[in-house]
Amino acid sequence: MKISYYPGCTLKYKAKNLETSALASLAALGIDVEEMDRWNCCGAVYSLAHDDLIHMVGPARNLIRAKEQGADKIVTLCSMCYNTLARVNQLMKNDVEKRDTINRFMDEEIDYFGEVEVVHYLTLIKEEVGWKALREKVQKPLEGLKVASYYGCTLQRPQEVGIEPLGSFALMREMFDAIGAETIAFNAADSCCGSYQVICEEPGDNRAAAKVISSAAAGGADVMATSCPLCEFNLGKQQDELIAKGNITRQVPTLYFTQLLAMALGVDAAEYHLELNDSSVQELLKTKNCLAAV
Repeated sequence: MKISYYPGCTLKYKAKNLETSALASLAALGIDVEEMDRWNCCGAVYSLAHDDLIHMVGPARNLIRAKEQGADKIVTLCSMCYNTLARVNQLMKNDVEKRDTINRFMDEEIDYFGEVEVVHYLTLIKEEVGWKALREKVQKPLEGLKVASYYGCTLQRPQEVGIEPLGSFALMREMFDAIGAETIAFNAADSCCGSYQVICEEPGDNRAAAKVISSAAAGGADVMATSCPLCEFNLGKQQDELIAKGNITRQVPTLYFTQLLAMALGVDAAEYHLELNDSSVQELLKTKNCLAAV
């Protein structure tokens, strides 16, 4: 089986700590993926307008690239990229009329009929490695670290493409269990982080992000884990401003779930780029002895 890897735009610049930690972890686990040639933006969000097919062309082209490489699956890390690609894939599989329109519009591309499966990284780890085998690969269990697994809006919605049922959160919990961390329950795990509202709000005014952070803090989390660069920005990069404006009372440092996975697997520290996270993350991880394998 051949697996194509779709990085998306942000991972090459603003979220290298998500990409490099993920790829290094796959290598440590013996999973071979090949980055797609000539990939383009996923489209960022799935258009909800029924007749807005032009916004489906970009993600459809990415699916064609994977088909051209002979891939059976395409794996992505960012939850928003996953959501957009998976939903367009469903459309190309199931809606004959729209699929025909999109394929005819891309007259210089090969036709696409939904042949490639779109999977999120968490699903790939479960299916291709398994939690038992992952546990056996761990070099430094993250014991004593309490993690709030943040899914946000797009990993479980809509249910046709969700990586698991809404309200489940089993995939992250099982992964963190396998690498020795403790997951805590909190009631904002699938709440919106504020998304693109950050563009028109002053720093520290994002009440949606404040709700998520406060819920994780109330649950006793040491850190919050996410898979989306926009979520990480909203939840992780503005906590000083949120505290200054009285919208949260305690910081909960954020990391990408792949960074925690890489630490537990004993991956070289250069591959998970903690310097790109808030400085409080490194101090916390040292206190918890999670960096002893570095």
